[in-house]
Amino acid sequence: MPEQLDCGEGGRLLDNLVHFGRVLRAAGLRVGPGCILQAQEAVRRVGLRERGDFYWTLHAVFVSRAADRPLFEQAFHVFWRNPRFLEKLRGLSLPATLDAFLEQPEPLARRVADAVAEHSPGHRGERASEHEEHELDAVLTWSDKETFSARDFESMSADEMARAKALIARFRLLRTDYPTRRLRPHRQGRTVHLRSSVRQSLRTAPDIIHLQMAERRRRPAPLVILCDVSGSMSRYARMLMHFAHTVSSDHDRVFTFVFGTRLTHITRMLRHRDVDVALAEVGAKVGDWDGGTRIGQCLRTFNQDWSRRVLAQGAVVLFITDGLDRDAGEGLAAQMERLHKSCRRLICLNPLLRYDRYEPKTRGMQAILPHVDEFRTIHNLDSMAALLSALEDG
Repeated sequence: MPEQLDCGEGGRLLDNLVHFGRVLRAAGLRVGPGCILQAQEAVRRVGLRERGDFYWTLHAVFVSRAADRPLFEQAFHVFWRNPRFLEKLRGLSLPATLDAFLEQPEPLARRVADAVAEHSPGHRGERASEHEEHELDAVLTWSDKETFSARDFESMSADEMARAKALIARFRLLRTDYPTRRLRPHRQGRTVHLRSSVRQSLRTAPDIIHLQMAERRRRPAPLVILCDVSGSMSRYARMLMHFAHTVSSDHDRVFTFVFGTRLTHITRMLRHRDVDVALAEVGAKVGDWDGGTRIGQCLRTFNQDWSRRVLAQGAVVLFITDGLDRDAGEGLAAQMERLHKSCRRLICLNPLLRYDRYEPKTRGMQAILPHVDEFRTIHNLDSMAALLSALEDG
């Protein structure tokens, strides 16, 4: 523990907890002033004798979602490792050296790195020089050669995620029109429009039938989005909700469902023009966000209650999941088969496909893949743009 963490009179425990709370909030955790006051009181009661007790005390106060655990863990080890962390950090130049200094098994999360760099105790009230900023960038960021659109959503900082959301809002989907069973009058049509022909004859000469020609009406196929919002998918699901909102704003026949342990229909909420209001309503209704996954049961609910309503006229289905199933794929193959037979095109999107050596070893993914038309990744802006192009091509 740092020497400046002193519970005695004149100690700086409160200052450190305040800045640590700011780091967590900047990294994306839901931390407010009340949490910091609770953390102060909890630490005073538990004491600072054991580092493990201190860690789990702050964990109990600051972590409210399963997705926040890895961010909290990294932020804790970085912030409380040394009160002069930033001064040591400026002397480093390679990411490998940084990982060795922190003794962490995995690379530092981008949001945590940016948050610590901004709110670390050694950085309060200071504005780093251009030379120092250059060194920090060499340690905490990726190469400038990597384009922003190819960056994984998981590795984006809070500012980059805001920028990505703004770019997603500009996406436009030009959907292909398909012929329907309904007819519309057309002079050069090849089909007789019986209703128009009889109506025209009654107006002019009842004894003579004037044939009115027609052609089939053309409309874009319905688009159905089924998105996994369980704990393993939550980091991508939030960006995918922005994608679903953008697509729903452009087209009237877009139906969106999310599932974890149960299926939730959120199409009406995403119709709101303000994306923040729409997603706030979604968050209030979806009670299993960041929870477990029961893919087979949720698909059964969709097939029984919703398929006939939304899969008419050859719908295109985007099935977004990583295949991690709490029920180990029980009953999933039969439900996927039924879904595949009910739609025009079934596209499975899995963010794990971004890894070159990815293999569908989970039972859930093994049950899904035989019944999909396309298998794509969805982890950055480039993959979203490629998906739009695929949808436009029909």
